[in-house]
Amino acid sequence: MQPETWSFFDKVYEVAKQIPYGRVTSYGAIATYLGAARSARMVGYAMNGSMGKDVPAHRVVNRKGLLTGKHHFDGTNLMQQLLESEGIKVVDNQIQDFENVFWEPSKEL
Repeated sequence: MQPETWSFFDKVYEVAKQIPYGRVTSYGAIATYLGAARSARMVGYAMNGSMGKDVPAHRVVNRKGLLTGKHHFDGTNLMQQLLESEGIKVVDNQIQDFENVFWEPSKEL
């Protein structure tokens, strides 16, 4: 699926690009899918640097559904606005009905 020469960040971006509209996943779920279960923080770093790469970084949140990466988006509430435009309800930086909108790459890919 992925060339061996791809960096970890490239692999993260390829997984994130597959998150369906109206769904979210977590940093840890992507890390686990990539065989690096203890690298959720590195996935976060990848998302921070994903601007301009056509990666839906707004769909990647922490394991509790919190918008922990929102300060990396231009505008005060851009991450929340993008999620809400996809039908995801967010209250106090927390995704509501998290279990039902969660996308698990290990099961879906």
